Amino acid sequence: MGILDKLFGEFVDVIEWLDDSGDTMVYRFERYGNEIKYGAKLTVRESQVAILVNEGRAADYFEPGMYELKTSNMPIMTTLENWPHGFESPFKAEVYFFNMHRFVDLKWGTKNPVMLRDKEFGAVRLRAFGTYCVRIKDPLTFIKEIVGTSGHFTTDDITDQLRNLILSRFANILGESNIPVLDLAANYDDLSEFITAKIAPEFLEYGLEITKLLVENISLPQSVEEALDRRTSMGVIGNLRDYTEFQAAEAMKAAAENPSGGASEGIGMGMGFAMANKMGESLSTPQSQNQPPSSPPPLPEQLSYYVAVNGQQTGPINASKLIDQIKSGEVTSDTLVWNQKLVEWTAAGKVPELTKYFAATPPPLPPDSSSDQKM
Repeated sequence: MGILDKLFGEFVDVIEWLDDSGDTMVYRFERYGNEIKYGAKLTVRESQVAILVNEGRAADYFEPGMYELKTSNMPIMTTLENWPHGFESPFKAEVYFFNMHRFVDLKWGTKNPVMLRDKEFGAVRLRAFGTYCVRIKDPLTFIKEIVGTSGHFTTDDITDQLRNLILSRFANILGESNIPVLDLAANYDDLSEFITAKIAPEFLEYGLEITKLLVENISLPQSVEEALDRRTSMGVIGNLRDYTEFQAAEAMKAAAENPSGGASEGIGMGMGFAMANKMGESLSTPQSQNQPPSSPPPLPEQLSYYVAVNGQQTGPINASKLIDQIKSGEVTSDTLVWNQKLVEWTAAGKVPELTKYFAATPPPLPPDSSSDQKM
């Protein structure tokens, strides 16, 4: 600054700041040699706070209002300094103005995809972005921890650090939530509120308050989204036969409206109807008439039986083994059996599937009558 600035500074006794940038968080009021006249007027507007710094220390704190910088109005500063000349001469100090309103529409987003494990799709990569709002909560902490000696501090000076903080917590919270990928859109509000509450204490360490964080979009890689689109398209199409017939009807309409070569409209329509009939016959032809089955049908499943032997349940055994026992006499027509088709235990001779095997089985031999006569 030159001699004119010095002279101008001697006469200027109003200290104020009007912000027209919209992104300035802290502004240091510039004076020649940092000299402030005794009795100068300090104007602090709504949404502002001013801090007087002397020799590197915060000397006084001013909320919205107009102040006359005199000894009686500066109790904190007069206890810190022994002012010569009865505090009536110019003194050297710095005035920092703090913007206390909300800084809105600050952006955050993932630089690289976040790797997650999804129950339906397995390992997936997600990208996310949104906005957040922040404001200065504690000016003294903010100037000590972040601003330092900067005379003009904007949101651009801190958004990178805040964005990294948000992304770090967002990745952890999203991974621990176990929300399926297809259900994330229905949980944006819950995620926003949870992340805001989770990172609020860390913002306070900088003297800042995060008032709102919004998750605007969480997206999959383009190739995965294209695959989902194809899958959705198949669901919308529904019955493939009906869709094919609809496509054929559209093709006939186009052929009738734009007959090729010199064919008349009637010829085009006739060709279209012939094509439709042929396609309808093709679609209505059962698959078995067009091509043989690719594999034989499965073998019929044999029933399993439970057999009562000496009052104990045995089995299950398949029908073939039971038939062998019938032929060998181990199972008689009075032996109780049961399977899934029978309501209760039933004599084997009364089961329709087994009756024919008992008819071919000879009855048991009669007792030896000759031995009785000898006795």
